[in-house]
Amino acid sequence: MIDQLLLGFATALEPQNLLFILLGVLLGQIVGALPGLGPSAGMALLLPLTFGLEPVTAVMMLAGIMYGGQYGGTLTSVLIAVPGEASGVMTAVDGNAMARQGRAGAALSISAIGSFLAGIGAVTAVALLAPPLASFGLKFNAPEYFLLALLGVLAIGSLGGSPIKSLAAAVLGLMIALIGVDPLTGTPRLSFDQPLLMKGIDFIPVVIGVFGIAEVLASLERIESVKPIRTRLRDMWLTSNDWAVCRLSIVRGGVIGLFVGIMPGAGASIASLLAYLTERKFSRSPETFGKGAIDGVAAAESANNAASHGAAIPMLSLGIPGSASTAILLAALILHGIRPGPQLMTQESALVWGLIASMFVGNVFLLILNLPLAPVFAALLRIPYVYLAPSILGISLVGAYAATLDISTVWMSLVFGLLGYAMIKFGIPRPPLVLALVLASLMETSLRQALLLSFGSPMIFLERPISALLLCAVALAIVLPVLTAIRQRRFAERMKRGAR
Repeated sequence: MIDQLLLGFATALEPQNLLFILLGVLLGQIVGALPGLGPSAGMALLLPLTFGLEPVTAVMMLAGIMYGGQYGGTLTSVLIAVPGEASGVMTAVDGNAMARQGRAGAALSISAIGSFLAGIGAVTAVALLAPPLASFGLKFNAPEYFLLALLGVLAIGSLGGSPIKSLAAAVLGLMIALIGVDPLTGTPRLSFDQPLLMKGIDFIPVVIGVFGIAEVLASLERIESVKPIRTRLRDMWLTSNDWAVCRLSIVRGGVIGLFVGIMPGAGASIASLLAYLTERKFSRSPETFGKGAIDGVAAAESANNAASHGAAIPMLSLGIPGSASTAILLAALILHGIRPGPQLMTQESALVWGLIASMFVGNVFLLILNLPLAPVFAALLRIPYVYLAPSILGISLVGAYAATLDISTVWMSLVFGLLGYAMIKFGIPRPPLVLALVLASLMETSLRQALLLSFGSPMIFLERPISALLLCAVALAIVLPVLTAIRQRRFAERMKRGAR
């Protein structure tokens, strides 16, 4: 492992790769600092920029956008109480309260340091845990691949609120992926005799529309013209008391974020919420939470950054995206001709270990950028969002066109933007749709191969020990959210009867 990691650093420290890691982190900071956009939307919008790059360079840059965007959202959370995405909600609660007390610099500083320490710890865990998981994954065949992909879709779908809405979004993603021509028989399906649909729906317009354009449209409704709180470089220093309060908060938040990030579908928002609630229980002054608790900010920020790195473990070792951001990273691998899965670490070891090493380098860049340049990034927030929104939409559509050089991609992006906006309005989670779209090809191919191996018998999924365990996990992923929803509904009905 040490030899492979040294090889990864040799790859990451090449001048071209260093430049694109820095560019990715910087773009992630800017995208994350713009209210309404988050890491996944930023990665989707900037994915076309990676075309023409070497696969390892492209993945390093996109990964930089992923964890750079996590901290960029901290600026909006602290200074104007508008989280860049859901994972910044808990930071906005106490971070903005600190800013109103004149401690915006301290909130931004502990966020940067906590994110750095938790990120380094999580990347170390990626280097330690990904190889053994990948070795285990080499025992997989078609039945296991199908169930693993299905489990990935169900896992992220089960945490999106309503299980029915999550399942509907996943089914919609699978339907979109099936549009085009059957890869085995060559017959059209779901194309409705439209030549435009015969070639299928590309991933680029879907992700740009559903995440990027939809977020901008939704943000225009909720962003108010609030003047951000200014911060200065001299306000970034932390006191010894701040360190004493926060050092264990960073450790606890990092550990929680790592384990939540490894769980496919859990995501940074759940990690930050769990870390915040845990820290409140451990705190000597829980009454300060919600009123400017610096340890609450440290725990939440450490957790969401650790979770964004931890999500790379199932992606690199098993080919299961652990979050919406890693789903886009997975799609980028596919677009660059690399098939993800357990073989990735052996067939593309330079890319995998280069990516892991680039995360170490990128986190150092983040720390260097955030401590002295946080006031500069905060200046972006003084631009009214009504002026930023047309620019973001323009960049989105130009990126969609540049990806295929086909004007139909632009129209598709707009259509999926409206679809994503409707999903936001109706409370339908979007990550299950994107994950289903990414994993549909693997699911379909593996299912067909498994049934061919068994001459059409579904017993192949029970006869193999690993596939039988995965089938049980799939069943639990379907049943548990339904049982939870039924239990919550019955509890709500009992409360209503008690109130009467």
